[in-house]
Amino acid sequence: MKNETATVIATYSRRMRLRLASGIEVDARIKGKRIKPVCGDRVIAESLANESEWLITAIVERENELARPNMRGQIEVLAANLDYLVVVAAAEPKADWYIVDRYLCAAELMGIAAAVVFNKIDLDTSASSTAKELADYARIGYDVIQCSAKEGHGTADIEDLLKNRCAIIVGQSGVGKSSIINQLVGDATQPTSAVSDKTREGRHTTVNSVMIPLPGGGSVIDSPGVRDYAPALESSSIAAQGFREITAAAQHCRFANCQHLREPGCAVKRAVEVETISARRYESYKRIVNLTKQLSNGRHN
Repeated sequence: MKNETATVIATYSRRMRLRLASGIEVDARIKGKRIKPVCGDRVIAESLANESEWLITAIVERENELARPNMRGQIEVLAANLDYLVVVAAAEPKADWYIVDRYLCAAELMGIAAAVVFNKIDLDTSASSTAKELADYARIGYDVIQCSAKEGHGTADIEDLLKNRCAIIVGQSGVGKSSIINQLVGDATQPTSAVSDKTREGRHTTVNSVMIPLPGGGSVIDSPGVRDYAPALESSSIAAQGFREITAAAQHCRFANCQHLREPGCAVKRAVEVETISARRYESYKRIVNLTKQLSNGRHN
């Protein structure tokens, strides 16, 4: 038996697919129930005599983690050790810019760069409103790309952004995340080994997340689509840190602890009034503040 540091490249509940330092991929199971590796984690794993599966014994300290509160208010980690986040919106289903903002908020708090990709431009029937939203994201410094994964337009620009990065692609169900990834990897479905469960009564076919190497360098984590998402915030007071334009304007607020809601002398509210901060983005900030307060109250009741 020997110990090695490996990277989790696919998760199937309590079973994992690992990439060893040598590049070899192996199946693994988790020792005990206390450790919960996710895609992107670096773990300590040991080979087992007379077994093809390896045993994950520990998680190396994470650089960062993408997380969300679950229905019980507990923190659920979705992926780890990322350096880029791509949030996809689309013409169908109708873009929910508030979900886009929540993912961008998470990226800001993780300290990683992010992009907004608008897919299915061939179907967009609300081009003017879409253009305004995308222009707002570009103005505050996010990479913005419009594409059609179906027709192959714009995906080369996405590939350039992801080069030599460990990225995750997120967004609502149905926005075309997997279609974009298929374009990036040459339209080939990335093979992932099914892992037998403990009882050997079947094979795992549903992958929670999978890390896919990109031909041009780097890798991307394909995650399940969501109906909704909220960043996992310790308190509502740090929500502003997830909005870079609010953080910048807040330097000029009268009070250092201004929450940018009802306080006098608030530079953020003034910026919204003169339209240097998007009113919709400000509404998004307020929603995250309220949601975080609700979740916090739920945990303490």
